[in-house]
Amino acid sequence: MQKNIVLSEQEATLRQLLLEVSNYIGTLDGCTRPQLRITGGWVRDKILGVGSKDIDIGIDTMTGFKFGTLMNQYLEQPQTQAKYPKDMLGKLAKIEANPEKSKHLETITTKIMGLEIDLVNLRKETYTEDSRNPQMEFGTPEDDALRRDATVNAMFYNLDTSEVEDFTGRGFEDMERQVIKTPLSAYQTFKDDPLRVLRAIRFASRLGYAIDEEDKQAMGDAGIREALKLKITRERVGIEVTKMLQGPDPVVLGPNPHQAFQLIDHLGLYQTIFSDPGSNSSISESGLVNWSRAYDQAQAFVTPPHTEDVSGAVISSIKSKLLGNTKNVYLMWLLCAFVPWARVKLPTPNKPSAKAAPSPAATAAREGIKADNNSVKVIENAVAYLADIIQVKDAAIKEGPPTTSPLKRKQKTVGREAQGMAIRRWGSNWRCSVMYAILTQITEASSNQHQALLEGYAAWLSELEYMDLLEVYQLKPLITGDRLARALEEKPGPWMTKALEMVVAWQLRNPDESDAEAAISEVREKKKELGLG
Repeated sequence: MQKNIVLSEQEATLRQLLLEVSNYIGTLDGCTRPQLRITGGWVRDKILGVGSKDIDIGIDTMTGFKFGTLMNQYLEQPQTQAKYPKDMLGKLAKIEANPEKSKHLETITTKIMGLEIDLVNLRKETYTEDSRNPQMEFGTPEDDALRRDATVNAMFYNLDTSEVEDFTGRGFEDMERQVIKTPLSAYQTFKDDPLRVLRAIRFASRLGYAIDEEDKQAMGDAGIREALKLKITRERVGIEVTKMLQGPDPVVLGPNPHQAFQLIDHLGLYQTIFSDPGSNSSISESGLVNWSRAYDQAQAFVTPPHTEDVSGAVISSIKSKLLGNTKNVYLMWLLCAFVPWARVKLPTPNKPSAKAAPSPAATAAREGIKADNNSVKVIENAVAYLADIIQVKDAAIKEGPPTTSPLKRKQKTVGREAQGMAIRRWGSNWRCSVMYAILTQITEASSNQHQALLEGYAAWLSELEYMDLLEVYQLKPLITGDRLARALEEKPGPWMTKALEMVVAWQLRNPDESDAEAAISEVREKKKELGLG
């Protein structure tokens, strides 16, 4: 691990500009020349040999807003304009303090040569018992380093000396040890701001680091868990969970949801994070015992398998059909988080309701991590179709593999219709729902049944591929509703939806046919089923 930072040409130009601005400010009446430092994650990533486009500038004598204003003033000088292009500095944007979003201090953001720059003064934080929102005041570099969430994030790059400063005395050591450790007492740090518990998990999982034993003990403390539940908004919890699963902060080793889930599981934080804090619904301890099987299996799907091994070939086969893009990989991990809720039943309502209540899993996602509507819908559908998917899969496996036998091929056309209509029923995210079924069944089956379970899903998915059904949810009817209404001499109406599904069913049974008249004839024979005369 290198201790000296080598700047890129772009970064070196930025350093030169910022030092010129600092020197300029020192010549102004009533102003003291500020000393500038790059703080936080950029320093860590550069030491690890990874570039970053996000740079935080710590200022010791003035606010970020004042520095940004004076930087604009400097760039408007004729001699400066001759040196730097006019569009070098982007528009300054003031980000107001918003403690609920982890913005405890007003920040100025701008772009310089395409780099995202945050300008903020060095500060000291003082917390009260009942809030994670600190009292802020100007601080020394040491104050600013000690208030940070981890020693590896608390090192500074001094623009004057071009040296890395480690005011905690632990930053380099903890990077060598590959450990996440709070600069101050772990218990007090997490009590002051419980969000740091989730940040520690995120940094550990993304960097591939361990968490210090003292920190882990504090993170698992019942009082800290309760503070995390009561003091942190669920929106902020959701942001941290999303970053654990997919980013978007700079990638060093990349997101590692498996390690994040392991830490959440082992620290006893599942209920704190993945449940509705306003509900009495919860997962029993026995219901969480086998969650590790789900996230271990999810990890197996994203880890390159040994293809010469039978189990590796099965996993590769399933992965190729269900995880074709990064979105589905992210959704797999999101669904994995709510596998323990799969079989939790809705409480009996006091009064009957025409509208079905959301599943406990969907409610836990919506209220626990404030998942967006699309994600909640994916989870809701996965739970709703769980039993249906297992039933369709089991029935297909019993029928046996694809065959060239004419008699059996005829039987398979019926199976093609049933399975095709099932996938259309499950919708465009059917792959996510099937993955949820796999992960759920993995937690419910004994370990000696896992391979047979995976082989069953692989065989079924291969059959769907053989029958050209993987994209059947996109299949459009051969004819339009208006043409069908004219052919049947009926007025357009609600009956058309079911009639067009009959057309699609005919297409599934007759994949090589394209004669719309034959499909119309079949619908005509079933007019009574449509409520038509």
